[in-house]
Amino acid sequence: MHGSGYLAALIAIGIAALVILRRNSRPRALKIERLWIRPLAVTALSLGAILPDPSPWRLQSGALMLVAFILGAGLGWQRGRLMRIEVHAETHEITSIASTAGMVFIFALLGARLLLRGAAAQASTPLGVTPTEIANATMVMVCAMMAAQSAEMWVRARRLLTQARLTSNGRPATMS
Repeated sequence: MHGSGYLAALIAIGIAALVILRRNSRPRALKIERLWIRPLAVTALSLGAILPDPSPWRLQSGALMLVAFILGAGLGWQRGRLMRIEVHAETHEITSIASTAGMVFIFALLGARLLLRGAAAQASTPLGVTPTEIANATMVMVCAMMAAQSAEMWVRARRLLTQARLTSNGRPATMS
């Protein structure tokens, strides 16, 4: 990607960031029983894009996928921790608000991916992986990130809901 391509992509990311920041600054209902749907759908669609790749799996490719999975899971767990989750004391409705830090985190990842994609397409990597394998690893990282974020939010939301239910029943709540 050349200078004008990077500029156009950065402008698009900037506009998307403003729209998403505005949209995510309001509390949104969080249905913890549905947190598994988005990661599953993205993973299914991503595997559809990865599996038809006819290139043989090699040790470098497998190692890259494992690193991408671990990195994605760690980043997703961290992003999930940045989400603010609240439980209404009387109705026990759960809401979440995306933190500004979490959104900046995602846009930094998008920017890094944009820069790395251009570099990977222009040069062979010292590890001997192809640009297609790098793109596939990126998909694995995104899927792991979404799954870990949902898992962290589910764990925390369940704990907060249990605490709210115990408190509303007249019993003191305890955090574990």
